Amino acid sequence: MSTQPDDDLLRRVALFRRLSAGARARVAQVARLKSYERGVLIFSEGDAGDAFIAIVSGRVKVFKSTPAGKEIILEIFGAGDPLGAVAVYEGVPFPASALTLEPTQCLRIEQAAFFHLLEQDPALVRGLLSSLTFRLAELTRRLAELSGARVETRFARLFLKLCDQIGRPERGGVFVAMPLSRQELADLTGTTIETAIRIMSRWQKEDVLHTEKDGFVVLDRNALDEASAS
Repeated sequence: MSTQPDDDLLRRVALFRRLSAGARARVAQVARLKSYERGVLIFSEGDAGDAFIAIVSGRVKVFKSTPAGKEIILEIFGAGDPLGAVAVYEGVPFPASALTLEPTQCLRIEQAAFFHLLEQDPALVRGLLSSLTFRLAELTRRLAELSGARVETRFARLFLKLCDQIGRPERGGVFVAMPLSRQELADLTGTTIETAIRIMSRWQKEDVLHTEKDGFVVLDRNALDEASAS
């Protein structure tokens, strides 16, 4: 079930925040808000890129599947991030799949309506280009990191990033409210599940980072800072 978004909701999406009230009203007319439970595919690799999608709340992992059936997580997206915008702009199928990691709300604008909005408002074009440029830089950084840094370094940088993005002071440290499986951690850092288990177990024993059912608690950020620089 989908509903029409209001102005307050549109202001929560970075792409629409700087638009004039009139421009946001035009967006509201063609956008629809859709809710997803945890573990639901928003789109699959190969689906038609026929709608612009932006996350309002929640977290989504974007991943590709290899011929051998292995999952490669490209990125985890959160509130304000667009999903598959390049595919929609180019009119090609989505090159990866998007699956919710928690209950998530997304805005959906059909491709033709989105193009019409871009033609009407240059500020929307600038916002989209800025978002895509940032994501390209992030992907380039991740690819360089996966090909060069040690596995433990990659783990440390991942958790430091999560701390900065969604961490909050809680439970004697910094709580990251994102329950990721050992397999998902391995996919995000380009390693095996056995290595992920080994690193996470050692950090648990050393009180660097504790795993809880609803996320992680970073207890020793200094240790992660040191590991991230090695």
